[in-house]
Amino acid sequence: MWSFENLIIITVTFILAGSVKGIIGLGLPSVSLALLTATLGLKDAMAIMLIPTFFTNILQSLVGGHFKFIAKKFATLIIAAFIGTWFAAGILAKSEAALLSGLLGLSICSYAGVSLFTPQIPPPGKHETWLSPIVGAFSGFLTGLTGSFIMPGVIYLQAVGLPRDVLIQAMGVVFTMATLGLAVALGGHELLPKETMMVSAAALVPAFGGMWLGQRIRKRIPEPQFRRVFFIGLLLLGIYIIVRALLREEVRVFLGLAS
Repeated sequence: MWSFENLIIITVTFILAGSVKGIIGLGLPSVSLALLTATLGLKDAMAIMLIPTFFTNILQSLVGGHFKFIAKKFATLIIAAFIGTWFAAGILAKSEAALLSGLLGLSICSYAGVSLFTPQIPPPGKHETWLSPIVGAFSGFLTGLTGSFIMPGVIYLQAVGLPRDVLIQAMGVVFTMATLGLAVALGGHELLPKETMMVSAAALVPAFGGMWLGQRIRKRIPEPQFRRVFFIGLLLLGIYIIVRALLREEVRVFLGLAS
């Protein structure tokens, strides 16, 4: 049974995560996973974020009028991401959650660090044909382990050089398929308890409310300024998750750090 305190944490988390997504077009799974993993644990966090992430991404993927172009351009990336996610979730079911939490923290730190300190990554150009499925498979694999598609998937999509409205819709399409693959895989490994999925469905309300709030905020705050604050916060949160994981005895034993 979920406690009242946990339900408050979940509600506030999805209002915040939805607001970030409403402002910059991404961040709902990253923010919700980071905050919920730090409080409830990775496997519960992945299950809870599924329904809000899936439906907000569907909405994002249908807005913009570029769906056919995106589906054709990134078909191999999407298929590879789905397969990679499904495969890795089988490993998740048998793995130590604390260790994978540290991997999530590392992924979040990497994304925030690249976004803050690295100049624009050059577009793949003629290498896109063979690079897309590799990036999709690797990103999908990490999604299956951590619930997050951000590394290197989002960085790659940003490097392709799409116009802003096409990029946001493309992220919605790719995220939707990755989340669908994660849901199928977690369900197949009995990692989606009915009670947890009811909580996940209820989290749609604060998630959509947060998106509406974020879209209103976007009109008032310069996006570059907000993105910088967002990535600094994400970096600090990722570091916290890593440190928290390293304090767990099973992780220290795995890394050979136990005394």
